[in-house]
Amino acid sequence: MPEQRRGFIYGFAAYLIWGLFPLYWKLLDHSGAIELLAHRVLWSLVTIAILVVVLRKFGQVKALLREPRRRWPLIVAAFLISVNWGTYIWAVNHGRVVETSLGYFITPLFTVLLGVVVLKERLRALQWVALAVAFVAVAGLTIENGRPPWVAIILTFSFGLYGLTKKQAGAGAIEGMAIESATVAPLALAAIVVLGAQGDSTVTHQGPGYLTLVLLTGPITAVPLLLFGASATRVSMTTLGLLNYIAPIMQFVCGVLVFHEEMSSMRWAGFGLVWLALVIFTIDSMNRRRRTIAIERAAVTASAV
Repeated sequence: MPEQRRGFIYGFAAYLIWGLFPLYWKLLDHSGAIELLAHRVLWSLVTIAILVVVLRKFGQVKALLREPRRRWPLIVAAFLISVNWGTYIWAVNHGRVVETSLGYFITPLFTVLLGVVVLKERLRALQWVALAVAFVAVAGLTIENGRPPWVAIILTFSFGLYGLTKKQAGAGAIEGMAIESATVAPLALAAIVVLGAQGDSTVTHQGPGYLTLVLLTGPITAVPLLLFGASATRVSMTTLGLLNYIAPIMQFVCGVLVFHEEMSSMRWAGFGLVWLALVIFTIDSMNRRRRTIAIERAAVTASAV
């Protein structure tokens, strides 16, 4: 099988798993978001620690820890992804799956905006149009709900900033996640101990099947990350960017068709504007890539002559 096709399959599988996460977290709705988050962090650390040993990446982890310029962004990333995970779990178990999809639909546009504000990148005209359309969509949804879509906003900001800090750290998926998990694991363990001491722990009270699902939060966190990492090295950024939309589309489908969350006319209109913004953004990105490839080919041809 060609490497590009294999990379596409890996990427598709990663985003499909992320898109189906609401179905998984709904199975754990007997527990609160903090308890589930704590267990996810703890068992993710166990899973990643095993992978570090098996794949012999301990040297890379130590190298990251020795470099403050890369270590500190990963520590910040650990808290950002914890906020993202906790918000997502809470939203799924409180009937806000559609709003989580909105957050991940908007994230690519927010990432572009971060590039302007933090990295001083310049936007093209169509990118500005896409951002403006997305802003109108969020404003419309705010008016329709009588409040800002806080779940979507928190997910967008936390994951967008997480991506920025990860970019600054320049760490691989496994070694980066090892440091991130280890950073917040003491807090996660403390939360589990406190909940147990107060009699508020639930994961051991629902039977062995429920406990098994909780323990599996570590592997289900690590597997899509590994698939994503394998995909990123085999396919173009354009392909990876298009695959990115699979997760929020699946989350939206789960929210509307599986959990039957309400979709008013105004809400449909708001999502329609977000999708329009993403279409504009994607078309612009693909056109930009085509022009870049054409210029590179022309340069190669000219040098050969």
